[in-house]
Amino acid sequence: MPLDTTSSTRKRTARLIPALAAATLAAGCASVPHPNPNDPLESYNRGMYAFNDKVDRAVFKPIAQGYEAVTPKPVRTCVHNVFNNLADAWSSINSFLQGRGHDGINSLGRVLFNSTMGLGGCIDVASMNGSKRIVNDFGVTLGVWGFGPGPYIVFPFWGSTTLRDGTASLAGLAVDASMYTPVFAIDNVPLRNSIIALSLIDMRASLLSADQLVNDIALDRYSFIRDAYLQRRKALVRGLHSTGDGTLPDYSSELPDYSDNGDAPAAPAKSGN
Repeated sequence: MPLDTTSSTRKRTARLIPALAAATLAAGCASVPHPNPNDPLESYNRGMYAFNDKVDRAVFKPIAQGYEAVTPKPVRTCVHNVFNNLADAWSSINSFLQGRGHDGINSLGRVLFNSTMGLGGCIDVASMNGSKRIVNDFGVTLGVWGFGPGPYIVFPFWGSTTLRDGTASLAGLAVDASMYTPVFAIDNVPLRNSIIALSLIDMRASLLSADQLVNDIALDRYSFIRDAYLQRRKALVRGLHSTGDGTLPDYSSELPDYSDNGDAPAAPAKSGN
């Protein structure tokens, strides 16, 4: 009989929270000249970002590219939609916790519609009928409740987060309260682990186009990713919904200027009148 690893995984996750917090605080002792106010741990974060980037380029990105190359697009779309359906259920719960009943009902309706008419979520029938996804999680819920984001942190293998969002995610995994709760309830351990692995591969594959976009437009990938993450999370707390399609939102009106010169923007042309 396979060993049920669910309880042990939760225990390991619970032990991981204080360990990551201690490591982050220790790393915060280092500093860089004129750090971003939202990124007091920039020295640590840049080092961890560089580590994560190397691991991603060596392992995760090639796997995602291989998955995209060998898996037919209709199959990839079906897989992506099924995981989005799980995320929508979690979004609905968090919308209700935030007092956003309209959003909660919309997300719940998406789940019911896609789970039935969409063949278990394989087909996103709800979006086809004009019901857009509302991305939500417990980190956003804490933000709506008044908890500030805290410092920006780059976790090993995890990537961008904040003290609030990272704590919410790790605590949710520890107590089995996340979008993966239905998956963790599967008794077949190899099947459960395969589903989780497929979810991570699907997630990375969905970011390939965004990754290329960052390469094309960002002079400093770290700063761009940090500011984009913080602006997106702020927008979700305010209730400005993400597109939910894996693309980057338009931050052009709020992000700093990353150009390599200090030229002021050109003045508008004068009218001929």
